[in-house]
Amino acid sequence: MSKMYNILLVEDDISLADWVCEYLTEQGFNVTHVARGDLVLDVIKKNTTDIVLLDVMLPGLNGIEVCRLIRQHEQSKQVPIIMLTARADEFDEVIGLEAGADDYVIKPVRPRALLARINRQLSHNDKVEPDLNAPLVFGQLTINQEAKRVLYQGKEVELSTSLFAFLTYLAQHAGNVVDRDSVFKALKKREYDGQDRRFDVMLSTLRKLFNDDPQKPQKFKTIWGKGYLFVSDAWQDNSQDKPVCDIEE
Repeated sequence: MSKMYNILLVEDDISLADWVCEYLTEQGFNVTHVARGDLVLDVIKKNTTDIVLLDVMLPGLNGIEVCRLIRQHEQSKQVPIIMLTARADEFDEVIGLEAGADDYVIKPVRPRALLARINRQLSHNDKVEPDLNAPLVFGQLTINQEAKRVLYQGKEVELSTSLFAFLTYLAQHAGNVVDRDSVFKALKKREYDGQDRRFDVMLSTLRKLFNDDPQKPQKFKTIWGKGYLFVSDAWQDNSQDKPVCDIEE
């Protein structure tokens, strides 16, 4: 790692914080640790922060409120935030993402998995220009951008031009919430007026095509008040998946 990145770890479990600090320091990061939520903004104002690891349950101010404050502060509104929590239910995940978190890690934290999440967020933030013709591959899903073909579970999925464009845009931003205004600007070249629900309908269609339960979606998530999330690690082999169905628009 050529650049020394600065990580702010906000965690009140001292034993966990100690090993995370030690491990990430060994990996070449500069780590600052605070144990209270109400101290975070002061630290950010005084120090350069490249990424925040933020516990949910904190004294002083809980992680959700801290996340919102970070996003409201001009100096830190673009800083990646990875939330840490002991609870694994989807409700917590949605609340965290709505507050502005970029990713979510369930405790107990695995060192290599945490490092991978950190590196992924930092690489996104470095804004490396993607190869627009390169295939997008997520487990059993392959999107060939150049040929405009989609393969899922070894079978080609026929998509309309608009559905292909929507799926590709979501996949290009995998792991990040994209708001409706951004989708409209990218695909329709105009402002989102707050009323048009066509992309909600298209997301529903994609869920049907790719066997994503609309009651408990794993691949395509709607983050209320924010936009859409393409979950990059939800496309691995699943023996419970049914064959891809054919849907006419």
